[in-house]
Amino acid sequence: MKKTLLVLALVSTGTYAAWRWQSSPEPKAAASVTATDRIWIDHLPTSERDTFHVFAAITEEPIGIFQATSQWKGNFEMFRHETHGDTIKAVYPQDKSREEIKVKATECKELREMDYCLEMHGASRGVKKYYSRKGWEIDGVHDAAELARRGEAAVQQLTAGE
Repeated sequence: MKKTLLVLALVSTGTYAAWRWQSSPEPKAAASVTATDRIWIDHLPTSERDTFHVFAAITEEPIGIFQATSQWKGNFEMFRHETHGDTIKAVYPQDKSREEIKVKATECKELREMDYCLEMHGASRGVKKYYSRKGWEIDGVHDAAELARRGEAAVQQLTAGE
C-alpha cells in the first residue's frame, strides 16, 4: 500500500508540475531515454479543466500508472509490471487482466517544449503517444519522504516567476 501511495503521489505531483510548467533552464541532455522511470503526458493542458493523460512505470518497485486528469478531476489505474527491452508485461490487479505493451521512447521535438516521445502499442489503457522532457526522470526514489521532497522542489521550480 505504501508503494501504491508513492506512485500516486508521484504522478499527482508530475501532473500538477506539467500543468503549471513554465520556461526554465534546460537540464543537461540524458545519454538515452527509456519508457520507464520517467513521467509522460499526452499534451500540456491548456486550461484547468483540460483533461490530459499521464503514464509512468517505475522499475525500483515495478509498478506503474495510467491516469486521465485535469486540475479538478481525475481517474487512474495502477499496474504491476515486468520490463523486457521494449516490452512491458502489465498485470492490472483490479480486474486481474494482463497485457503486453510494446513501447518505443525516442528523442523528438514534435510537441513544443518537450524533448521525448513515447509510442505505445497493445495498451488497452491510456493513449498511444506520450511526451516527456528533460528533468522528468524518476530515478533514485526509494521512499515516500524522498518523493515528497522532490515533488515540492519541482513544484517550487516550476511555479517560480509567476
